[in-house]
Amino acid sequence: MIPAQFDYVKPSSVEEAVQALQQAGDEAKIIAGGQSLLPVLRLRLAAPSLLVDLGGIAELRGIRDEGDRVAVGAMTSYYDIIRDESVQQHVALLAQATETVADGQVRHRGTLGGSLAHADPAGDLGAVALALDAELVIAGPEGRRTVPAPQFFLDYFTTALGESDILTEIRFPKYTGWGSHYEKFNRTAQAWSMVAIAAAVRVEGGSIAEARVGLTNMGSTPIRAAGVEQRSWATGHRRRGAGSSRKGHRRHCRAE
Repeated sequence: MIPAQFDYVKPSSVEEAVQALQQAGDEAKIIAGGQSLLPVLRLRLAAPSLLVDLGGIAELRGIRDEGDRVAVGAMTSYYDIIRDESVQQHVALLAQATETVADGQVRHRGTLGGSLAHADPAGDLGAVALALDAELVIAGPEGRRTVPAPQFFLDYFTTALGESDILTEIRFPKYTGWGSHYEKFNRTAQAWSMVAIAAAVRVEGGSIAEARVGLTNMGSTPIRAAGVEQRSWATGHRRRGAGSSRKGHRRHCRAE
């Protein structure tokens, strides 16, 4: 099908984009990579009067190492995230989950910010942002604000973004040296997740010292599996303690 008629603007700055959204109100839609929005437009499930294309805003692209964290521009493609050395070294879980998204064509066009702003509970990267305590930077008519991931995802396809807001950047604390894995279950290759698990762990002395676990498509938003994290830590702590107790007990028995 052919989309309904709409106007189109491609601003060169965040401020211009916010202004365009503010003027159009709820009749406007933002387009980033387009892999989610374009099918909806073609099916006429949405008929905005204005599309605001963020592709011309250079500020929204790129990855920066900021010392204690890695900052990813909202318009950075999946392709660039997967291959970035800072991401691979310090936020490996993000790269691992991004590699499972759709196919190569989508990964060249799709963006991290577009995925998070779309907030599909079956999307793979929301659980990663939640598990890794990411912060999301939002620009709006009143300026910029930073929202922790747990406060960003509100419900099905619903986030803390207002009508005139733009997601500009996602900031991840560094997890250098942590083990991580994204396990995805789907009906067919390249399909949306039926369910998936994002996990990162810090190991000391062969036991889990810290754990971060996020769940995909198990609710209306990504879920942080806090109980699993606490149990993983408690189990590792008990194992270390139990090992010491058994050694002490054996020495006591020999002394008798």
